[in-house]
Amino acid sequence: MKNSSVKFHSLSRRIVAQFCIFTLIMSVIYGLFSFVLLYSIEDTFIEREVTQEASYLSSEYQKTGAWPIIRHDYLTLHFSKDSFPQDLKQQSIHQLNRAEFYGEEGRHYHLYQFPQYPGTYLVAEVSQKLLVRPIRGEVVTFLVYSGIALTLIACLIAWLLGRKTAKPLRDLAELVDGVAPENIPDSFAHNYPNNEIGILARTLEQSMRQISQALEREKCFTRDVSHELRTPVAIVKNAVELYKEKNPITDESHRLIDRIADATIQMEQTVTTLLVLAREEHTNAVQDSVKLLPLIEQAILDHHYLLAQKSVAVKVDDNCDASVFAQQGMLKVLLDNLLSNAFQYTDLGEVNIRFVDKKLVIEDTGPGIEKSITSHITEPAVKGSQSTGYGFGLSIVKRLCEHQGWQLNVSSHQGTKISIAFV
Repeated sequence: MKNSSVKFHSLSRRIVAQFCIFTLIMSVIYGLFSFVLLYSIEDTFIEREVTQEASYLSSEYQKTGAWPIIRHDYLTLHFSKDSFPQDLKQQSIHQLNRAEFYGEEGRHYHLYQFPQYPGTYLVAEVSQKLLVRPIRGEVVTFLVYSGIALTLIACLIAWLLGRKTAKPLRDLAELVDGVAPENIPDSFAHNYPNNEIGILARTLEQSMRQISQALEREKCFTRDVSHELRTPVAIVKNAVELYKEKNPITDESHRLIDRIADATIQMEQTVTTLLVLAREEHTNAVQDSVKLLPLIEQAILDHHYLLAQKSVAVKVDDNCDASVFAQQGMLKVLLDNLLSNAFQYTDLGEVNIRFVDKKLVIEDTGPGIEKSITSHITEPAVKGSQSTGYGFGLSIVKRLCEHQGWQLNVSSHQGTKISIAFV
């Protein structure tokens, strides 16, 4: 049975999402590196031309003792910073070691200082030679669109790969999700590839086979023991009835015979319950709308003997005249166990039964249940007093609720309150 309250995360969608995010991040990093590389290449070409011209000027000056005419019109020779263009002079004064400057009106300068001639500078105004900076917007746009295109292509590839990779795992999940272990196919691992998924399939197949075998052994044991117990219980019951008919009953013997008769009825009910569990608990019987009140009344009649000679009132609220969506046999077993426990361990006061907000509530004024039993309902309890007698009954109730998908809540202080939510 699938649990709709648990949010499902698709493995293939996660693969696609993570692959797309990775591609997007790598596209951004690649775009930044490409942008920086274009700027670096452009600056390298300009600096190479400036350095070559500076080398030519220095060589000619050493030969002739006079500075030659500069061969490029974008270059100018200066012997003091005072002769620099105004937008360059202010920046160069405050930033002595800088070689590249941004001027006004889109001008761009490269500054070369002759190392062997202090105070001599070669200034290159290269705004007309720039290739990358004028088309910076177009370059950014191209990188953005190309990154988006690459991400979309990567998402498509990831989607195809994710579907192919996750398909065996998805098939395996659909096979075991919501299927009772005894209904799992005996052999299914061979249908999966020989990788991690195949290992998981083989492990699940072995585990499901072991669980199915254990359930079958439990069901057979419960059924066989219940059948074997029916005969001695019937013999004891018939013997008690014959004894009552053929022998005079004194007060003392009357109490003893009644205790034997009550124990026989209780044992008979327990055997019947175990048989019902063995036959129906591990089956997917069809649930239907069941009237609750008739089953409650029948359970009260079946167990009224437990209230003999007790000052206990049983109150059934009118709101119990309702219908619940359940399997009738399981609901009858549930009511039998809850009411027999309440009747048996309540010596004085009352047992209240009501149905509110799709919850069946049975509340008594008995001695209560030990904390160890309410904490571990399904664990067997050692009977040390009347309050511990709820252990076996609540163990059956717990099994039924888990099988039927009902919510069980037990609270016990002064008395016991048990609620079953039919959700």
